Amino acid sequence: MKKWIRSFMPESLHANSFSKKASGVAPLIAYNEVGRPLWTPKRYDTLTKEGYQRNAIVYRCVNLIARGVASVAWLLYEQKNQERHEVEKHPVLDLLNCPSPRQAGSAFMESVVGYLLLSGNSYIEAVLNEDITPIELHALRPDRMQIIPGKGGMIEAFEYSVGGHRKQLSVDSLSGKSNVLHLKSFHPLNDWYGMSPLEAAGCSIDQHNEVGNHNLALMQNGGRPSGALLVKPNSDGYTLTQEQRETLRQDLKDVYAGTKNAGKIMVFEGECDWREMGLSPKDLDFIAGKNLSAREIAQAFGVPPMLVGVSGDATFSNYKEARFHLWEDTIMPLLEFLVAEFNLWLLPYFGENLSLGYDIDSIPALASRREAAWNKIANADFLTLNEKRHAVGYSPIDGGDRFSF
Repeated sequence: MKKWIRSFMPESLHANSFSKKASGVAPLIAYNEVGRPLWTPKRYDTLTKEGYQRNAIVYRCVNLIARGVASVAWLLYEQKNQERHEVEKHPVLDLLNCPSPRQAGSAFMESVVGYLLLSGNSYIEAVLNEDITPIELHALRPDRMQIIPGKGGMIEAFEYSVGGHRKQLSVDSLSGKSNVLHLKSFHPLNDWYGMSPLEAAGCSIDQHNEVGNHNLALMQNGGRPSGALLVKPNSDGYTLTQEQRETLRQDLKDVYAGTKNAGKIMVFEGECDWREMGLSPKDLDFIAGKNLSAREIAQAFGVPPMLVGVSGDATFSNYKEARFHLWEDTIMPLLEFLVAEFNLWLLPYFGENLSLGYDIDSIPALASRREAAWNKIANADFLTLNEKRHAVGYSPIDGGDRFSF
């Protein structure tokens, strides 16, 4: 495997160059961690349960981005004679369209992007055949993966754990090449793992969840805020005994607690007074607070709040414009990141002069931008017909190199 990796590496990246051009500070990064598995900084299961599984805003944001990325078709190009040509049929495209017998290409990419958004890390394992060519791709759960740092600031191995069973996946100590691709977002305080948007939006997610929990508890209490029943002493100066207090408290719970008891009337003997000790949802302005938390969560993921159902948001004039900005500001940069990583990790297995891309013309949300670009090219009187055709991806035609006025 190492011999094969070196075969497609430029001479400048061989072992001698690594020893001469290695980073001076890289060995310090792994000084106290060489050979020891490092756990992901935040607990993935807790973040996912509180964020994705219990919060509708996070669920919507992650699905919008992941399914948007998964819906875009891959393109393959080959560089020949200083020109790049599209390749319509190739094993790389077959692999990306059907990465494994259990998943189609869209489901695979949705898993990869979903893990990246929820964990800040996403791992892909390539299964190689006898010719050292990938025949399957598998998205691995990030909470089961640990990084084992090596010398020189390089990763020594990946360790995958399931039910007490561990499997180490090796990494080439010189080039860093491996059957595992580690996708990670930027983390300012960690050298090995990425940072999830859930961490940045953690306080807003907690606030949003607590508002829902409070409202549910209030509904289960008949819609009444918490309070105290004040019982005045009788004419002889006697107050309630502890047993009487417990009986009265249980009677109140039996009659008032739960939505099925809403509207029931309870009668007490003696002189009693009810004092509210909690604020109502109207006093707390829960609706505005919940919308503010939802807007902050959406902003952490780069999703326009209008697309997650935040009412009263006037940042975008209409839904179409909001979708355009989602693709322009969030999904397309993520696609560029994935294309660059796949070109660096996957394409060398299939030879040289190959590069991946994606079909931007198939994205409905970007139709307005595409139409504006096409109109700009069509109205450019300083371009020939063939130059215009080349600018939009079409081959030249006979007689198209002359200007027509």
